[in-house]
Amino acid sequence: MEQYFQPEIECAPVEKIKEIQSEKLVKQVKHVWDNVPHYRKKMEEKGVTPDDIKSVDDLHKLPFLSKADLRETYPKGLLAVPQDQVVRIHSTSGTTGKRVIAYYTQHDIDLWEDCCARAIMAAGGTKEDVCQISYGFGLFTGGAGLNGGSHKVGCMTVPISSGNTDRQIMFINDLQATILCCTPSYAAYLGERMQEMGYGPDDIPLKAGIFGAEAWSEEMRHSIEKTMGIKAFDIYGLTELSGPGVAFECSEQKGMHVNEDHFIVEIIDPETEEVLPEGSQGELVFTAVDKEAFPMIRYRTRDICKVTREKCSCGRTLIRMAKPMGRSDDMLIIRGVNVFPSEIETVLLNNGYAANYQIVVDRVNNTDTLDVQVEMTPEMFNDNLGEVEARQNKLSADLKSMLGIKAKVSLLAPKSITRSEGKAVRVIDKRKI
Repeated sequence: MEQYFQPEIECAPVEKIKEIQSEKLVKQVKHVWDNVPHYRKKMEEKGVTPDDIKSVDDLHKLPFLSKADLRETYPKGLLAVPQDQVVRIHSTSGTTGKRVIAYYTQHDIDLWEDCCARAIMAAGGTKEDVCQISYGFGLFTGGAGLNGGSHKVGCMTVPISSGNTDRQIMFINDLQATILCCTPSYAAYLGERMQEMGYGPDDIPLKAGIFGAEAWSEEMRHSIEKTMGIKAFDIYGLTELSGPGVAFECSEQKGMHVNEDHFIVEIIDPETEEVLPEGSQGELVFTAVDKEAFPMIRYRTRDICKVTREKCSCGRTLIRMAKPMGRSDDMLIIRGVNVFPSEIETVLLNNGYAANYQIVVDRVNNTDTLDVQVEMTPEMFNDNLGEVEARQNKLSADLKSMLGIKAKVSLLAPKSITRSEGKAVRVIDKRKI
């Protein structure tokens, strides 16, 4: 039987959700106009004032925010409340530029934890469960968000953070943890280590996992589910919008329900910025309609996917977003062809390889090269060079069929690629472009 944390919202008629969104959007635009000079200037440049925004139907009139705006206004240029109302910050890694610092009032944290509680209950969580939070804590949003959501559901919460894999497994077994929250790549590593220790799916007390913070394929989901004997649920979020819990998967596992009472979703053409109709593939844009400290209006996520309002058997009426196929800024353009890491992962997993791989892109004599380095499983690994070469040729052919370009495949011994306890490093781009 499906469970809901806030059924009055999760199962509300679409018209009611639109009413809530419109009321909150009008207030939020006025809040930003009065308190965020950077965004007010962008509105003025577009010839828009708060009086022009009467409902969600007017959302398209507002300017976009991008990662560039966040870097330009670092550290406090988008803060919309006095600092004495801020109770916490979180931050991105800053691997591609200046860190993004997101600010939270207590109200913001309460709403964020509600969103995470919805995700935990959609995964079957109740106060009878033991929820192990193996996302990183600290500036990263993963640990804090799911930890707070677990508290609201009433689970016994194990805030173990990431790392120390054998200790993770010890706590799962000793405390009979039933729900695991971490990145999918770390879940795959935990499952691999459990197998090495002799645990089969029936020996593992977990029943569900809530995995997010990085892209992962359906094939990777099935591999984790098989290894651990669990049901693996996706969760979506961005630091800029609060963290995990912007959208979550239900028992149907056919897309993630967006928490529409807090976030309005649009799909746009990333080139023309035109709003696309439901069912179109494009870039996700989110508006946080009730965040006080760090309100994001029409924030361009760069994630590429689709949304649908098709009826869901779980009973929720919230719009669903598909698993993002990749990011427009993570997409690799190799010899003029658009390549998403998720496409490569699909080929590898379909051929029986584990999700332990790296994609190395370089430029030699003005020509792009693509080298996919992937570990063999222990069962595959041997010193028969002919067999290894045959496997490499098979993968190379399958990748060419998927991508449309040739990739060199390097099969490596098991454990050759460094494991990640957070987000996995999948792509190494050596090109000087």
